Amino acid sequence: MSAISITRIGEALGAEVSGVDVSKPIAADTFAAIRKAWLDNLVIRFRGQTLSDPQMLQFSQLFGELDPPGPNPYGKPFLPQHPEMNVISNVKEGGTPIGGLGDGEAIWHSDMTYSDTPPSAALLYALELPAEGGDTYWANMYLAYEALPADMKKRIEGLKAIHDATYNSAGFKRKGYDDVTDPRRAPGARHGLVRTHPETGRKCLFLGRRRNSYIVGLELEESEALLDALWAHATQPRFAFRQQWKVGDLMIWDNRCTLHRR
Repeated sequence: MSAISITRIGEALGAEVSGVDVSKPIAADTFAAIRKAWLDNLVIRFRGQTLSDPQMLQFSQLFGELDPPGPNPYGKPFLPQHPEMNVISNVKEGGTPIGGLGDGEAIWHSDMTYSDTPPSAALLYALELPAEGGDTYWANMYLAYEALPADMKKRIEGLKAIHDATYNSAGFKRKGYDDVTDPRRAPGARHGLVRTHPETGRKCLFLGRRRNSYIVGLELEESEALLDALWAHATQPRFAFRQQWKVGDLMIWDNRCTLHRR
């Protein structure tokens, strides 16, 4: 195994992995150490990377089969030659955006939880940065669940919520969807508010996105109040890590037990 080091970079979650050039083939024992760091720390960072799109895909595939990103408001992929990749950008070329989600805030969310089987991992690579802003935050949903009062844990055990597919994390409606006026009728998968991580065996909150979420079987007002309480709890700063980007940073996170926002 090549000499790699793993350094914790956040109190609640996050670690930096040094000594690895992910553009090159990675030995099995080295990747085993990377994967363990990812499972242990939820978010891992590689600094100073130089990756082509094919190299990014090759490294990503070590974590499992790749999913195409969710539909964007424009209805077509930004990289047709690499449909598994998405582009996050506020740049326009000839008046046409080269990417999405580039302006404004992206609310707390987990990726693609409106699908029955959301991706387990996600990767984000910095090619070009704004002069200011653009920091990304992740929150540890293991700690959020473990810090809940016992009566709240009991109350939410076994409850499921609808994860709306209509809007992305920046609040834009995805192409092909109608506006949702009643969250009880929102399109999207139903997932438990509490899930057991399939690899670590730890319980965590699994909230997806707040907009148009609805807890199945509750009166709408009761669902709204309970979701508001859970979201206020889960997004406390004590559960979060802030990433201040540098060009060449590659972040990988466990989508099953984290939220993130910009």
